[in-house]
This record gives sequence, C-alpha cells and structure tokens, in this order.
Amino acid sequence: MIARIWRGSTASDRAHDYLGYLEQTGLAEYRATPGNHGVQVLLREEDGGRTRFTLISYWESMDAIKAFAGDRPEVARFYPEDDDYLVERDLEAEHHRVAVPHPRFP
Repeated sequence: MIARIWRGSTASDRAHDYLGYLEQTGLAEYRATPGNHGVQVLLREEDGGRTRFTLISYWESMDAIKAFAGDRPEVARFYPEDDDYLVERDLEAEHHRVAVPHPRFP
C-alpha cells in the first residue's frame, strides 16, 4: 500500500467551502479510481487566519496512483476553482510506503 500526501492552505473563513469543493472534485475522483483504498482529510488552524489541509490517500500500487494523477504522479493535481480557495499549496505530492496499515485497509 502507498500513501499519497498533499498539503494546501485556505483562509480559515473559507475552509468549510473548500472542503465541500474537495468532496465534489478530488475526493470524488480518488474514490472513483480503481485501486484507491480511501482518503483522510486533516485540518489544522494556523496563525494568520489560515487552515492547513493535509490529504492522505491510500493506494494499492503506483499504477493505481498514475491512473488518478497521470504519468508524473509526483506532480500535484489541481482543479479549476483551487485558485479561488488556496493561498498556499504544495506543487508536488509525497508518496510513502505504508509499513503498518490500519486494520481496515488491505
């Protein structure tokens, strides 16, 4: 199993709206991609009125990640309205081998 991690920040007063947008775009596409085993969205309030989003998605293989992200899976994938919400973003996603999986994941 591979964990794909991406981070970005919004203004805190827009965090709820961005989460809804994520549900309609990236999270829906994660779930629809064969080989995806789920996603977690972590939120952290930061100084300066920002909320940091950390997305951790779980995949059965790098081929499954490529089916979602394309031939360069390290490049973060963005959607048209991300520019309206994000005040900071990682341009690359990290990939980690899951050494000890959660019991509900294969």
